[in-house]
Amino acid sequence: MRVPIAITVLSFALIGLASNGLAAEKQLTFTPKNHDLDNNDNFSPDGRFLCYDTRQMVGPGIDNGQSIEMVEIATGKETLLYTPAVSVTGERPAPGVGAVSFSGAENRVAFIHGPPVAQLAERGPYGKPNRQGATVPTDASGKPAPQGGVEMSWLDYRDIATDRDTIPGAQRGGTHRHEYTLDGKRIGFTYNDFLMPEYDRTVGYMAPHPKAPKGASHYFANLVPIVPKGTAKPGEIEHAAKDSWIGRHGLMRAFIGKVRNADGETYEDSLYMIEIPADVDISTADSGSATRYPSPPKGTSIRRMTHSWVGGTVRGSFDGRQVAYFAKAPDGTTQIFLIASDGSDKSSDIAKQPKQATFLPKGSQEGLRWHPSGNTVFSISNGGIVATCVKPGPMFGRSVFLTGQDDGPPRIKLTSSQDGTLLAFNKTVPTKDKNGKIVKAWENEDILQIFTVVFPDANGDGVIDGLDPR
Repeated sequence: MRVPIAITVLSFALIGLASNGLAAEKQLTFTPKNHDLDNNDNFSPDGRFLCYDTRQMVGPGIDNGQSIEMVEIATGKETLLYTPAVSVTGERPAPGVGAVSFSGAENRVAFIHGPPVAQLAERGPYGKPNRQGATVPTDASGKPAPQGGVEMSWLDYRDIATDRDTIPGAQRGGTHRHEYTLDGKRIGFTYNDFLMPEYDRTVGYMAPHPKAPKGASHYFANLVPIVPKGTAKPGEIEHAAKDSWIGRHGLMRAFIGKVRNADGETYEDSLYMIEIPADVDISTADSGSATRYPSPPKGTSIRRMTHSWVGGTVRGSFDGRQVAYFAKAPDGTTQIFLIASDGSDKSSDIAKQPKQATFLPKGSQEGLRWHPSGNTVFSISNGGIVATCVKPGPMFGRSVFLTGQDDGPPRIKLTSSQDGTLLAFNKTVPTKDKNGKIVKAWENEDILQIFTVVFPDANGDGVIDGLDPR
């Protein structure tokens, strides 16, 4: 493993940045409801807005989520984007909405939508295999909905018929964590099947297509060959998740796969890459049936990149050249590692092998994000937001904390603007209503609010000011 000669973890004060007039972390939202970023792509393409959901106010999880909203960063003004006309909470909640992300290229968001209340009797309550992707515009182009916000439309179509093949392009369970490509043309997701629950979570993508099922805008495709739980042969994948696009155009999608080891007994969580060329016809995917697993479109392929434990949600650089992920360092801490998108830990080319990028005393297991330049990665360590230089050269591996550490409720659910100038994250904060009364979320928790912090980079090179030796 290649290790820089000197690794330093700094704070603003240590490198003289705090005295240069930089903005400290700033609380953006104050209203007495949760503002959950959920580790998604929450910034609008122009960087003016952040989207969020309001889960955990009337019951647990997205199951009881009541609204999809956004806040204008300059003013703090909150806008309701969508709320179901009717909701049911409690033991059999429906529909449940949450996990919202902006399109990478237009004023539109995608989010999880559970079963409409009108379908509750036939579909059952919210659940992982009982949800769809929904979308609403975030500008004035949408038709107003009677209950507020704008009218919702479906991204994918759900078909759980058992007396025939699944409708081509339909899913048979539930999609989740809908992630647009930066060019907005493809949407990746994790997926749980309802018709054949003997296989575990997997990953897929959807794209607009003239053959998309009626009532949906996108055609659905699974991306990983199905292996039922507990039946894998050595080298086969039984679970796929923690996935992200690599590059702007959705030609690669990385994920963490649970793979059976050579001993035929144990498993490893390893990094994989799916190749989805631009000319792949998504309609060649088989949507399956009640007795046949869905299969990927023709022309896609999967390759294994690591053979030891990896964790977190993987993230690709904007140019598609590198993948960042969490793995164990020699000292036992969990750190960020980088690997070329065409690399492998078994490559004979050292440039294609994994390289440790962070050397944080407390390690890191969450919040992984890239600066668009590819010169910095962001993460959360010891409850604080940290920027690490990954530009080749003497500054590689040096980290700077942009916020305090271990100084109260931890900072969680980090996201970054497309231009890399601003970071946003959540913290729980005692919050009062307009009458001065403290409001609590479900289970008597403090309210989850959004905070922001500027990435100090005056010359725009993607390296934090005060580190670049120039």
